[in-house]
Amino acid sequence: MSLSVDAEFIAKVRPLFEPHRYKVMRGGRAAIKSWSAARALLILAGMKALRILCAREYQSSIRDSVHRLLSDQAESLGLSSFYRIEKQGIYGRNGSEFAFTGLSDQTAESLKSYEGFDICWVEEAQVVSERSWQILLPTIRREGSEVWVTFNPEMETDPTWKRFVEQLPEDSFGIELNWRDNPWFSSALQAERERDEKNLPKVEYDWIWEGKCRPTVAGAIYAEEMAKMGEERRIGDFPYDSFHLVHPVFDLGWNDKMSIGFVQRHVSQLRLIDYLEDDHKTLEWYSKELRAKPYQYGTLFLPHDGSHGDYRTGKSARDILEGFGWKVEVLENTPLEDGIRAARMRLAQTFIDRSRCAPLIEHLKRYKRTIPKTTGEPGAPMHDVHSHGADMYRYAALATPMMDDALGLNLPPLKLPDLHPV
Repeated sequence: MSLSVDAEFIAKVRPLFEPHRYKVMRGGRAAIKSWSAARALLILAGMKALRILCAREYQSSIRDSVHRLLSDQAESLGLSSFYRIEKQGIYGRNGSEFAFTGLSDQTAESLKSYEGFDICWVEEAQVVSERSWQILLPTIRREGSEVWVTFNPEMETDPTWKRFVEQLPEDSFGIELNWRDNPWFSSALQAERERDEKNLPKVEYDWIWEGKCRPTVAGAIYAEEMAKMGEERRIGDFPYDSFHLVHPVFDLGWNDKMSIGFVQRHVSQLRLIDYLEDDHKTLEWYSKELRAKPYQYGTLFLPHDGSHGDYRTGKSARDILEGFGWKVEVLENTPLEDGIRAARMRLAQTFIDRSRCAPLIEHLKRYKRTIPKTTGEPGAPMHDVHSHGADMYRYAALATPMMDDALGLNLPPLKLPDLHPV
């Protein structure tokens, strides 16, 4: 059984009805990306029996999926009698099927059950991890199968942006849609857009409505500072200057990442010229890695717990590194929010090498606070893969007044204003 449907689409999305391995739509709010995808899939699945997987990175329940959107569009298209809407799936009278899943908790083995699906639609794809793409794409491999991708871009370094914008595969249809492309853009949405254009920072407005990438993730602690660093071109090529000492700054870790920044003082400037992170490596291993680099070193800085003795040996990180011939300074235990304020102030004078410090740049752009659902208010910084590099930079900001350069100059200590954390 098949059917024909009279439905309106904008001209830019007509290739949704053509065969392409990848169909990619990106853009800002009210750009009818998901709306167009849902309508097109319902029509295609009505014309021919198709098995369609609707995926997203996180799905704790069916309410997190596009189930509601598809159900509403089926009704809008007059297909309520054709599709049977059930709690866990949508089924067409011709044998078509819509299934729903989250990718973050899947493995290559668990995804095997979807090998026979014809189309996979990945919604809110901006947050899909590289791991998820690596296990999903080989699974959707039936002859003539397609992958549909819809998203509002987050950052240019995200896996989805790199895969489907910077490196759009062959046999792909990719477009950018925005509110201007929406012929059904309502007066209420227009009022909301104009309000945001007037009141929001341009970076935020451009991301919400124009589909532009952010310089940092939403809610990033150092959002303004990193955006300004990019605007002022202080993320670039900043090689080692042999006339200035290099100061390694550590954030200690074993199971978590050990993060080490290689810092040079240039009078009032702080330059991060290199970065190293790893885990489950000994201090001896890190010491050898540092010595292998062609740098003239000054003081090595450790956080306050660098003087704590190990319960098995009694030796501290400071003891061990001094035993390897390093000049070591252990920082005072500064309150976290004071350290963040120091980092914010020092970021205005910081230059970072884009290639050797690429992971650190990502950490600073993605370092954010927890937001409890109960209050909705920003809390303590989130402890994740990005917090260790951000902690290292915070220690570097606090250590700057103690850093000598080759000329023996010192910066005055920062005077921290009494500010509330943001």
